[in-house]
Amino acid sequence: MRTRTGPIPTQIHEPSIEIAGRMQPRYDEVLSPEAIAFLTELHQRFGARRHDRLADRMRRRFEIGNGHDPQFRDDTRHIREDSEWSVAGAGPGLEDRRVEITGPTDPKMTINALNSGAKVWLADQEDATSPTWKNVIEGQLSLRDAIRGELSFTSPEGKRYEVTATETPTIVMRPRGWHLPEQHIRFTDRTGRTMAASGSLVDFGLYFFHNAERLIANGRGPYFYIAKLESSEEAKLWDDVFTFSEKYIGIPHGTIRATVLIETLPAAFEMEEILFELRDHCAGLNAGRWDYIFSIIKNYRGRGARFVLPDRSEVTMTVPFMRSYTELLVQTCHKRGAFAIGGMSAFIPNRRDPEVTATAFEKVAADKKREAGDGFDGTWVAHPDLIPVARAEFDAVLGDRPNQLDRQRPEVRVSAADLIDVHIGRPVTAAGVHANVSVAIRYLEAWLRGLGAVAIDNLMEDAATAEISRSQVWQWIHQDRTTDDGTAITRDYVEGLISQVLDEVQRSEGDRFDDAAEIFRDVALGQDFPAFLTLPAYSRFLIETD
Repeated sequence: MRTRTGPIPTQIHEPSIEIAGRMQPRYDEVLSPEAIAFLTELHQRFGARRHDRLADRMRRRFEIGNGHDPQFRDDTRHIREDSEWSVAGAGPGLEDRRVEITGPTDPKMTINALNSGAKVWLADQEDATSPTWKNVIEGQLSLRDAIRGELSFTSPEGKRYEVTATETPTIVMRPRGWHLPEQHIRFTDRTGRTMAASGSLVDFGLYFFHNAERLIANGRGPYFYIAKLESSEEAKLWDDVFTFSEKYIGIPHGTIRATVLIETLPAAFEMEEILFELRDHCAGLNAGRWDYIFSIIKNYRGRGARFVLPDRSEVTMTVPFMRSYTELLVQTCHKRGAFAIGGMSAFIPNRRDPEVTATAFEKVAADKKREAGDGFDGTWVAHPDLIPVARAEFDAVLGDRPNQLDRQRPEVRVSAADLIDVHIGRPVTAAGVHANVSVAIRYLEAWLRGLGAVAIDNLMEDAATAEISRSQVWQWIHQDRTTDDGTAITRDYVEGLISQVLDEVQRSEGDRFDDAAEIFRDVALGQDFPAFLTLPAYSRFLIETD
């Protein structure tokens, strides 16, 4: 018998995108044949590399979990020691970023953000958006209409919302992170393999394709917040996406500007390398505090008692490891001509409760005073009423200057050990455990109904804060922690709290509390630790099927 040698022939398929979600009125304006062709190109060129980078994440998390602490990289030392390079910096409309408002992209929230008086609006398709098919596509429609001056909204009660501000914030859109799929769009590659599309490439691709040229004509540009990065290799992938996309529609290289959230522990060790890989497209870094705390818990959840954090409320921006992270970020940014943007305090006002509002103003003012004093060039708020509070603190430091890039912070010395020394010296309390269970379940219930940013107990909760809540519970159970009154934190104990929370909440027909409790059990009480609670929750509850 003759043995065949050489490569095995494979059938070549034309790469394609199939829309699996239901088409509603106007969806074809976003999912046009031209836009789908662009998404197909993005997935064909970059989809495999995305999967490689996600595999790298798993390997790195396994290494940390087995005792290999992250370090500043030896193989990229030459990048850190080279003083000659800098980033592109601010694009038109990004020169002054002292106050940025964050929020989802539904029509009402879009109009409120554009009328808010902030310098920048983070148009969030990520942690503040529940990724229902409706939210994904109709968020794109809101942005498209807003950029063309065509957006209005009438509430079910008959109240009409319109953009009335003479000067609107610069839009910086945040696509989903590399890890999130978009199951309503299916990509078939050249080998005939069909898979879910990338949420990142879908969100970025649709927004960029439809709006880049109009944004440029409006005197701004296509600007993005990049979430959940864990390495400079992931940053390089984004940079290549940007370069290809600029060529695809024929705009100059470097027109895109990206601000990267440093919100994972591995990324904190590669800030300069991330800036370097994105240098032609980079405007700055942001201190994404809540996901950063979650990342530390996730990576060190099995490493013993010294890596166990106390109640979520005790993990403030003034504890040593968080100070080290933010001071290193400011120093790194200003060394390379990049803006350093502060994070979001969770406190929000309540217009019906003056006492709550006064506390929120006091807490937020202290937070923003610290950031401005540390050298940040701007900050985030989650509510329009907080814009004057934050602006006052940055005005006090900046005056008429648009930023403080000249503040180099040469005195900052942060070691690898500083970034992972998470000792705080405070206990876990019974109230803290109950709060985590309650917040996570109530947030997940709203998320299942399509709400991604929710006010709970006078704090703004999103997917990142819910991640902290569930991951702390998982870690406390697996590290055999007890509360300060001596109660063992066990699965049975937490099951009792779940029942208590379900008794406490106000139930209504059609609510999703039972589903939310089911998700919470899976991600907080299971033996395994899902990397993101949104992955199993999305696949089980948010995918539309006919």
